[in-house]
Amino acid sequence: MSGAPHLRVVRGNPDDVELAAVAAVVAGLAASGGQVGDKLRRSAWADKSRLLRRALPHGPGAWRSSGLPG
Repeated sequence: MSGAPHLRVVRGNPDDVELAAVAAVVAGLAASGGQVGDKLRRSAWADKSRLLRRALPHGPGAWRSSGLPG
């Protein structure tokens, strides 16, 4: 490991507790692979719920609404 610091304070005068908190957050992010709070988004084409058929309509005019997109 080189002697160069990994973190550098650019502005302000943080105390030891604040620096420890920042170091803990950075170490946690590095351990998690950088994905924080971001869920993987799937396209609508890959959504398996689109394969399920929706319930058929009941009552008067049901035959007409069964052919309309829902």
